[in-house]
Amino acid sequence: METNLDALDRKLLSVLQEDGRIAVVDLADRIGLSPTATSERIKRLTRDGYILGYSARLNAALLGRGLLVFIEVKLDRTTPDVFEHFADAVARAPEVLECHMVAGGFDYLIKTRVADMAAYRRFLGEVLLSLPGVRETHTFAVMEEVKNTTALPV
Repeated sequence: METNLDALDRKLLSVLQEDGRIAVVDLADRIGLSPTATSERIKRLTRDGYILGYSARLNAALLGRGLLVFIEVKLDRTTPDVFEHFADAVARAPEVLECHMVAGGFDYLIKTRVADMAAYRRFLGEVLLSLPGVRETHTFAVMEEVKNTTALPV
């Protein structure tokens, strides 16, 4: 996909990734535009789909979700209906933070956060293994988060 971003758009997006709550006046000052022009750029970038929304990054450990786990999932069949049923079910599982269909030795990679290994065992037995089409899983509990960001290079 070709982007129609100029240097000011890229700078604006970069600043917003650092601080999504920055006041338009401060953002305008940082990128060297008037507040009105900055506001119009934000509207355009949102309308064009570059800005998808805003959210707060929360402390998982303080919220009782200190264990980060990745799970490889193999399905029993790789047919469109099995993919669809699995995707629908996983989308309704609040414990699942991310789920990606991948190419390679397994079908999906799931990211979840739970309180501890006992909570993960419950999630595995009560949620993950009950999802449609799941044949096999491989669990990878994270011992140390080296990098965790949502910022994209712009």
